[in-house]
Amino acid sequence: MSIEIDVLNGDASWPVAEPLFKAVWPADVVEKLPWGHVKWAHADLRVLIEAPSGGLACHVGIYFRHAIWDGRKVQIGGIGGVSTREDCRRQGYASLALDAAVQTMRHHEAVQFALLFCEPHNFAFYQSRGWHPFAGEVWAEQPEGRIRFEAMAPFVFDFSRKPRQGVIDLCGLPW
Repeated sequence: MSIEIDVLNGDASWPVAEPLFKAVWPADVVEKLPWGHVKWAHADLRVLIEAPSGGLACHVGIYFRHAIWDGRKVQIGGIGGVSTREDCRRQGYASLALDAAVQTMRHHEAVQFALLFCEPHNFAFYQSRGWHPFAGEVWAEQPEGRIRFEAMAPFVFDFSRKPRQGVIDLCGLPW
């Protein structure tokens, strides 16, 4: 059995990803979550994995951003919208998609580190894959203006920089 992994343009592939998002995060569930009110950035790229049985099994969004870390301009990559269809969970799809996303960012020579946001029940998953908690502040844009982003915990993946604390300004919407 082979697994097909595609890395596609974010906007062009949204129609493929959207049904998975609606299945994993129905609107009535999202509105009750601590991050349900957040306005999110659109992915620049999407890692999509098809299930052997058909249909989209897993999605990981990839973001590229000029940001500021402790007053210095940096180029960062981001991971967001990690989702796996319920009947495809615990089969390694999220790990494969996350690895493909990290490799894609690694080949984008300007990316100095990657950033994602997650809920406590996912901390162990990301830490076991090389992600580190970021103990500093993260600032992001929202329709009401610049805010300290605290809806979910930030984690970083090291490339040429290894941030663990300080202040990161996303200079845009979170992902």
